[in-house]
Amino acid sequence: MKITVVGAGAVGATCADNIARKELAEELVLLDIKEGFAEGKAIDMMQTATLLGFDTKIKGVTNDYSQTAGSTVAIITSGLPRKPGMTREELIGINAGIVKGVAENILKYSPEAIIIVISNPMDTMTYLALKSLGLPKNRIIGMGGTLDSARFKYYLSVALNCNSNDLQGFVIGGHGDTTMIPLTRYATYQSLPVTELLDQAVLDKVAADTMVGGATLTGLLGTSAWYAPGAAGAALVESIVRDEKKLFTCCVALDGEYGQKDICLGVPVIVGRNGWEKVIDYKLNAEEQASFNKSADAVRAMNSVLHDMKLV
Repeated sequence: MKITVVGAGAVGATCADNIARKELAEELVLLDIKEGFAEGKAIDMMQTATLLGFDTKIKGVTNDYSQTAGSTVAIITSGLPRKPGMTREELIGINAGIVKGVAENILKYSPEAIIIVISNPMDTMTYLALKSLGLPKNRIIGMGGTLDSARFKYYLSVALNCNSNDLQGFVIGGHGDTTMIPLTRYATYQSLPVTELLDQAVLDKVAADTMVGGATLTGLLGTSAWYAPGAAGAALVESIVRDEKKLFTCCVALDGEYGQKDICLGVPVIVGRNGWEKVIDYKLNAEEQASFNKSADAVRAMNSVLHDMKLV
């Protein structure tokens, strides 16, 4: 089995490193547009193989998509961060061109590949991939909610002073500071609702901290995070290639689920060999549904830029 990661920056390289360590493929291709960059990252990772005990072969290539042929899964991390003075429209326009070109090149050589989108703005880039590639919707997955849910469980573990692996919790909606919705009502600690363990003020703080989780790290690091985003991408790959049927929040195409259509948004889905296979209905209450609808409106406003620029 072959897996491709496009973009050898911090997120892409971390994703590739996790995939190799877990031996999710016989061959892993790391591709970047910068001459020699992916090759260097691949050699560096391969030199850890005897130390970490993995057998995956990692190959770095510069913009040669023929080397990705036959990939089962392709993860797209490429794109530019928003720079000072850059408008939302400019960022979307630049990254849309990058993501669309990458996806088309991947499918040229791997027509059956499942596409995982990490590039930002993630919800809009996932929608772009859906509309422009003509693939079955189950083969287009946006990673954002998987990362947001991991951050949610981290902040819950801090509040409860417990092991985060004993927690279940999901974040739905858009992958943005004002659009994501941590479902505190459904979060549990070893099956016990966290609402029975934490008061509302603490739960509200956990939710607020989760929503600005990315911005918090950007402020501390001076750049976007990479360990958790890379691990989130690899977790989705693992559920696909091992057909684990795990439940993740992913940005997927909705057709009436959660009251929304013609949009890609974060909802709980089963992820297995065929990509995302089923949306799980969490039966939102009126307040949660109103927040979800508001999130959808914000994402649609971002998507409208694609229409205005005639990219979809």
